[in-house]
Amino acid sequence: MKSQEQYAEPTADESVASRSQEKAAVLGTAAPAAAGPPPSRGNGRPIPAKLLTPPAPPPPPHLEDYLPIIGQPQINALRFLARELKGKTLKMVNSTAVGGGVAEILNRLVPLLGELEVPAHWDVITGGNDFFEVTKAFHNALHGAPYELNQQAREIFLMYNEQNRERMRFEEELVVIHDPQPVALIRARSSDSAHWVWRCHIDLSNPNPEVWEFLRPFVEQYDAAIFSSQSFARHLPTPQYLFYPCIDPLSEKNKEIDDQEVQKVCEEFGIDRSRPIVTQVSRFDRLKDPVGVVKAYKLAKKYVDCQLVLAGGGATDDPEGAVVLQEVREAAGSDPDIIILDLPPWCAHEINAIQCASTLIIQKSIKEGFGLTVTEALWKAKPTIAGAVGGIPNQVIHKLTGVLVHSVEGCAFQIRYLLTHPEFARRIGQNGREHVKENFLITTNVKRWLLLFRILNKA
Repeated sequence: MKSQEQYAEPTADESVASRSQEKAAVLGTAAPAAAGPPPSRGNGRPIPAKLLTPPAPPPPPHLEDYLPIIGQPQINALRFLARELKGKTLKMVNSTAVGGGVAEILNRLVPLLGELEVPAHWDVITGGNDFFEVTKAFHNALHGAPYELNQQAREIFLMYNEQNRERMRFEEELVVIHDPQPVALIRARSSDSAHWVWRCHIDLSNPNPEVWEFLRPFVEQYDAAIFSSQSFARHLPTPQYLFYPCIDPLSEKNKEIDDQEVQKVCEEFGIDRSRPIVTQVSRFDRLKDPVGVVKAYKLAKKYVDCQLVLAGGGATDDPEGAVVLQEVREAAGSDPDIIILDLPPWCAHEINAIQCASTLIIQKSIKEGFGLTVTEALWKAKPTIAGAVGGIPNQVIHKLTGVLVHSVEGCAFQIRYLLTHPEFARRIGQNGREHVKENFLITTNVKRWLLLFRILNKA
């Protein structure tokens, strides 16, 4: 018997690629080319040789480049807010320079603050595999996964934080530490005149008690804590602020590209644009549930024709990526319409083209701090299906800017529904773009940091 949701309107019950240049992990090999429709090639795609070497980074945009998007009044507001902070210095510290949303944000935020004459510096902690295995376990545990914190894990975490504390210099007037990995750097604080802020990008709504109790004493030493959703706030003696993460509309991943470029990328990866394309872009991480996406696709495929593209890679601080990628390959089996792309982290242009080519975009996370891949999809006016978890509902307002799901079956239903109701899909896609423009662009993020710096400067 078919469930009611197969017939009803959408409901609310429906979310490290290596930095080495030798990275080219793929699944299977391509079959010989043939005339007519694209041939079945297995679900792996060779990575073009040109993508194995990082390209030279493009120069960062200037503030005035955003004028056509946000308008002159918003640019004037940023310059006004920065005026009394002129010459004040700021340091950002996180755990990876490439891969993941935090690195993408900092890559744009730091130059823009500098252009506003608020010098910003960005430093990245270092650590061995044992450290990143511990911090990945902490990451999962803070999202609610069971974990037994032993003494060895504590010592590894503290040892590498101490090594980084000794290596780094903290002479800026505002120091921002991103996420749990470097949280113990607060012990480097030596002056009451500097303000220290902990910026948490992950979902802390239901953390593993043992891990949170280990980290909380460090968090409580900061002058403020920043979270990505109201539901992540904790009982802390320090002030807490809500900052939405953001995307840069002028970055390689989000800028407008012409259709010829989109077609070229699709041809390189064997993606057939004459048929519906359903895409999830994310790290190969269990919390992103790529295996669940494969299952949802297979259910939907019984009713509608489509291809599934799973495009992503990993981050240098995530040692589980290769294991999860293998799980995805096994779930995909030999289906030639499932295309798995394990891309290096510098393939922003290719990700942009794949998103632009997509009919629908999915982010079926089961835990999520915010989900910038959702923001990217909405900015491209793509109808988006996302897990109703973490910070995603701040972006996806159900049946207004996208649709929310809670299960594999719900995701499958929404794939089927959106592919068979193109006008509804188009409308929520357009709404999603406007929602991002108002709330989730890098210029809004710059404004929030300037306001916070002003508040702390006067405290």
